[in-house]
Amino acid sequence: MAEDGLVMRIHRVRSEFVVAACDAELLGRDLPVGEAGKTVRISPQFYGERRVSSEELLWALQRATIANLLGTRVLEIAQQGGFVAPGSAGTLGGVPHAEIFSLLG
Repeated sequence: MAEDGLVMRIHRVRSEFVVAACDAELLGRDLPVGEAGKTVRISPQFYGERRVSSEELLWALQRATIANLLGTRVLEIAQQGGFVAPGSAGTLGGVPHAEIFSLLG
């Protein structure tokens, strides 16, 4: 069931399988970044609007060559699945954030 409060979008760019996922309540918010009052909009065009379950997020992360993860719940699931080491995530505007790149050879 997709009641976990997560949204996800899969982007296919050339040979890349890009997973963008965030906590649903972050969509549409502007998060502060850097100096001088700059912000970044958490866009449904990038992160999607379709709610997914934690199982679906883990399925996508297993296949991802790149992942952009934002939010407490999303990062918690990624950590539980072994995709993000505990304590290794950064923040974006005070919100937990991680990017994963897979170098398959």
